[in-house]
Amino acid sequence: MRGDAGHPYRIRFAKRGPVRFISHRDVARAFERAFRIAELPLAFSSGFSPHPKVSFGPALAVGYESDAEYLDVELTRPMPADDLVAAVTAGLPEGMAVTGITHLADRAPSLQEEISSLGYRVTVGGTTPEALAAAVEAFRSAPEIRVPVSRKGVQSVDDIRPSVLAIAVAGPDVLDVEVATRPRTLRVADVVTGLRTMSAEAASLEELRVLRTRQWIERGGARCEPLDVDRRSDAPEGAARALEACA
Repeated sequence: MRGDAGHPYRIRFAKRGPVRFISHRDVARAFERAFRIAELPLAFSSGFSPHPKVSFGPALAVGYESDAEYLDVELTRPMPADDLVAAVTAGLPEGMAVTGITHLADRAPSLQEEISSLGYRVTVGGTTPEALAAAVEAFRSAPEIRVPVSRKGVQSVDDIRPSVLAIAVAGPDVLDVEVATRPRTLRVADVVTGLRTMSAEAASLEELRVLRTRQWIERGGARCEPLDVDRRSDAPEGAARALEACA
């Protein structure tokens, strides 16, 4: 987010309940509507078809819920963060709410460039707690897990193991999973497919509910919450717009 016209902000928001079935494009439209209702001083792109300077992080799959979605928006003048949270949330559909905001430094790297991993809590069915635990242990120990994946309609067989950064049993039918976004963002569905290959008892495993819990930015070997990096400093003079590392 370059901040050429003034003041970029990073917004964290949740998406819960029936609204989980709307698409990423519909989410973008919902925020544009909320920004208009709130009468925010939006900065616009130049050219024949100006549009608000808004950019999102990695898209959330339709049907998934999230407590950790992010977007960057540029305003032409600064506004108090508390006012922005209340004003934008009031214009969003039920189930979506702004949960955090920070004033960004100019020229902060974009979310798409910076997000390095995604955390999920996955409720599953189709197997026993014992079989699930065994499948997770086998998955963690496997040097390679090749599964069929589809990207933009193209089928291939990939080794997904390097892209699963962490996987653990969090309950009898609940998993905590962290996946990498590079070189490509791994889907939760592909992780579940990989677990099915671990044993006959896990072959009927299915995802029932998926909640995105975290998004991470890596800086200097540390994982950072996106609101904790690149904040505009309150320091005076030339330091006021310095990029910040993790708090």
